[in-house]
Amino acid sequence: MTSRRGFLAGLLAAGVVPKPGWADAGDPAYLTAARLPDRSYWLFGLTETGDELFRLPLPDRGHAAAAHPARPEAVAFARRPGTFAVVIDCVTGASKAVLESPPGRHFYGHGAFSADGGLLFAPENDYKAARGVIGIWDAARGYARLGEFSSGGVGPHDARLLPDGETIVVANGGIETHPEAGRTKLNLSTMRPNLTYLRLDGTAVDQTELDPALHRNSIRHLAVGPDGLVAFAMQWEGDLAAHPPLLGLHRMGGTPRLLAAGDEDHRRMQGYAGSIALAPASGQVAITSPRGGLVQMFDTVTGTCLASHAGPDVCGVSDAGRGFLITAGTGIVSLAGAQGEIWRRRHACQWDNHLVRVARG
Repeated sequence: MTSRRGFLAGLLAAGVVPKPGWADAGDPAYLTAARLPDRSYWLFGLTETGDELFRLPLPDRGHAAAAHPARPEAVAFARRPGTFAVVIDCVTGASKAVLESPPGRHFYGHGAFSADGGLLFAPENDYKAARGVIGIWDAARGYARLGEFSSGGVGPHDARLLPDGETIVVANGGIETHPEAGRTKLNLSTMRPNLTYLRLDGTAVDQTELDPALHRNSIRHLAVGPDGLVAFAMQWEGDLAAHPPLLGLHRMGGTPRLLAAGDEDHRRMQGYAGSIALAPASGQVAITSPRGGLVQMFDTVTGTCLASHAGPDVCGVSDAGRGFLITAGTGIVSLAGAQGEIWRRRHACQWDNHLVRVARG
């Protein structure tokens, strides 16, 4: 039987160069950023069981990564209000490109590829005009910036591609910021968060807002199911005594459904959902609160809270098939489901906010 090495050698001799895929990087299931004890920052590739496959250096603190749908390549975004993103070859560890936001712009820490991987769409802040934009970067040609279009609101924190491959949903958090004011929120009294659905040319096709009484509930993070269900996580910028819902479900053209656990468990979230994930196989959705040290899991059909799991500084969460994989600032990686924790292991690092599932082609 011909060996893989011999097969590849034959292809090379014939002038056929195979394109590298995620298997060449060890076939990671997840990407996530972390800080090591020496205060250096890294991008990690993790297996389904939470083991480390690789770690690649970052120039500063990362937030979330966008995994290319075909190439073993990740775009690691700086934490808001960062002005850089690094394109990393996850096989060699080399930096393939550095994205610098244009003057008057900064990134929000998230991005989404087009279905064919040719374009990268990055939420950005046009802080001089106090409006959100989606930057368009040419991933097929060295990540040159091609332009931008309006995000449909203020503070577009996250964006995801819908299964139709033609529409992006944007979480416009509604919060105005400016680098000269640091992370100060400048418009809390007039916030208007929304979900906006945009074609890839920037044409708006749908937009939904929350009830005016919830205008301080900043829509921050998104998860999208294979059937087009959009789940969104919120962070409350009002009086914590109000305890509004922090989880919503929406379908384009419909009305948002807001979900919350029972009073005591909901109060423990402290008005803050840090990350979100959908598990289509089980019909569940999970949100995390690093402030409350809590993970909550819900049934997407009934809206019932199925479980609340406590853990200090938990934030990253992603679908793991038979449950949710969860990361924490303590270095813990765990697998948990509605029935409880299945396993956990500890790494010598502080995981950052998000755990990104690498899509299988």
